[in-house]
Amino acid sequence: MNTLKPSPSHGGLRWLALIGPGLIVAATGVGAGDLWTGGFAGGELGVAVLWAVIVGAFLKFVLTEGLARWQLATGQTILEGALLRLGRPIQYLFLFYLLGWSVFVGSALVSACGKTVSVLFPILQAGDRIDRNMVLYGVIHSVIGVILVRSGGYRLLIKLMGVLIAIMFVTVLMTAVIVGPDWLAVARGMIYPTIPRLGQGGMTWVVALMGGVGGTLTVICYGYWIREENRSGGDDLLTCRIDLGVGYAMTALFGLAMVIIGSEVDTAGLKGTSLLVGAADRMAQQFGEWARWMFLAGAWAAVFSSLLGVWQAVPYVFADYCNIIRRLRQRDADVRAAVDTQAPAYRFYLIMLAVVSMFGLVFDFRQVQKYYAVVGALFMPMLALALLILNGRSDWVGARFCNRPWTIMVLVATLIFFVCVVSIKVYAMF
Repeated sequence: MNTLKPSPSHGGLRWLALIGPGLIVAATGVGAGDLWTGGFAGGELGVAVLWAVIVGAFLKFVLTEGLARWQLATGQTILEGALLRLGRPIQYLFLFYLLGWSVFVGSALVSACGKTVSVLFPILQAGDRIDRNMVLYGVIHSVIGVILVRSGGYRLLIKLMGVLIAIMFVTVLMTAVIVGPDWLAVARGMIYPTIPRLGQGGMTWVVALMGGVGGTLTVICYGYWIREENRSGGDDLLTCRIDLGVGYAMTALFGLAMVIIGSEVDTAGLKGTSLLVGAADRMAQQFGEWARWMFLAGAWAAVFSSLLGVWQAVPYVFADYCNIIRRLRQRDADVRAAVDTQAPAYRFYLIMLAVVSMFGLVFDFRQVQKYYAVVGALFMPMLALALLILNGRSDWVGARFCNRPWTIMVLVATLIFFVCVVSIKVYAMF
């Protein structure tokens, strides 16, 4: 029988313990890409494509629920399962992918944090080629992220995420209400799947919306966060489904709000991060300076919460990888040891991630974001395929945790969809 079992370390904060990992998934998954993709899609196609945000959030829910199901059934993270059971080539491919992904996502997040704050507080004289304010604030955000992760770990992270999520969702959702959309059209766009301008780029925007919402490699970090909450075994499966449902519902709401804002605020001539700046300026013209500040505060909370989540969780992935490889070389069958955040591998990757990401500040943000979008999209079909294999074996996970027919259909559809996403993004690069 499933029971809701919050971590005793949270004392009376039962609901925070219940939905905490899901909240972190939501906050980490919503980054700069979600902001501009939702805004531009709304500006190009209007609210008729809101359904795509909901479908995208559902696909990410299925993937994350699948990796949680594997971990609860076997005691292994999804990374352990893949590296141990899918062959040696996966071990080398994943490390190569993780390193590349870290560089692009780190650079994109640091640049987005720096850009957002530089609009509000430009204290340095603009440079000829480099936005000095963006560089300054980007470096500050990266350093602060390291300090917060090292000083408080997961427990501090979950408290900070609660504050940032409150700022992010209240400000962005209020902005979506303030711009005054046609609420009947909004309801229709959420229910009836339509693709405006189908032969004129409409499909590309729909695919971008569905693929961009909810994060990429960061979804596997959910396994480490539920370990922090001491979740294990079948009794915690319902708890995971509830907090993932809450997390991805919030992710969907944020994406819906950005599409609505983009549909009501003129985005003509805006590109990349200039969407945030331009949209904020045009909101100030229409509604007053307070609307500009409110929108940018929500945008900052979105990108900084994503940075914090990545800085705290992605070193888990690297440390877990090192632990698995070391034990395999020692022929140690027990590879279920928890990741130690004090381990040299964790601390090394945290510092490396923060420092290397700073170098991305000297490159054009639009190019960094473009390559990150491709690299990030590559992970989703790989995860869908891994879940089809790992959770498809009852001798590995048990009959109770095995993929059901509807889950198999969704995973196959997700695999096909994200292969298409990658193909479209690669084509757009050239």
